[in-house]
Amino acid sequence: MADTDNSIVMNLNEDDIPSSSKPIPEERLERKQRLAAAFRLFGKFGFDEGVAGHITVRDPEHSDHFWVNPMGVSFKQIKVSDLLLVNDKGDVVEGNGLLNGAAFTIHSHIHKARPEVTAAAHTHSVYGRAWSALGRLLDPISQDACAFYQDHGLFDDYTGVVLDNAEGDRIVDALGNKKAGILRNHGLLTVGETVDAAAWWYISMERCCHAQLLAEAAGTPKLIDADHAAKTYEIVGSSLAGWFSFQPLYSVITAEQPDLLD
Repeated sequence: MADTDNSIVMNLNEDDIPSSSKPIPEERLERKQRLAAAFRLFGKFGFDEGVAGHITVRDPEHSDHFWVNPMGVSFKQIKVSDLLLVNDKGDVVEGNGLLNGAAFTIHSHIHKARPEVTAAAHTHSVYGRAWSALGRLLDPISQDACAFYQDHGLFDDYTGVVLDNAEGDRIVDALGNKKAGILRNHGLLTVGETVDAAAWWYISMERCCHAQLLAEAAGTPKLIDADHAAKTYEIVGSSLAGWFSFQPLYSVITAEQPDLLD
């Protein structure tokens, strides 16, 4: 691992993440802008699949409410003004559109069980769902994969579309206190203390699934040993690293598609 990689991350600290101590209306708008940008990026990267998939962010004032995409609106067209505010009973209290039942079941349980989690992402991306069919955790086969070393769980079951509260509880249990999960025969799930981190972990995890599928198709990957995987995780797997890695993507997508901020 290059020294320049270390210095870039090590010169940052948690204070570099924008503070959430700003007035609530400003914080709410910023979270919604980041959420809309994450959807546009997911659409650009091909993570959309029909009406499946959702990303949520907790409201900064009403902690048991979250903002989510309306079902049936393409990720590629999501704007800030399209987002729905949903309460802990599954009622849409602000915005117009349909609420995805699976989105409420999965995300409401995560936000309730993990108060430190601000955002969560789940879609039916191609490589994530291909890897999920193997019912395995990712291996530390690369520096990027080390971001998930001992920090992702496996929901080793599939019983249909997640609409039952008991299924939401079981997914939360499988996720534990980790930042990501593989839902067998279903896809990937990531969480973060910011929208930025949750979105970046999803993007990175999808690419790690792709890389391991390619590596195993070509031969037997050589794994990074446990000590070096753990040390690498400390640098590339932190919440700060996740937030920071999303910043160039946010700059690009808002410059390319400024209408998402409407």
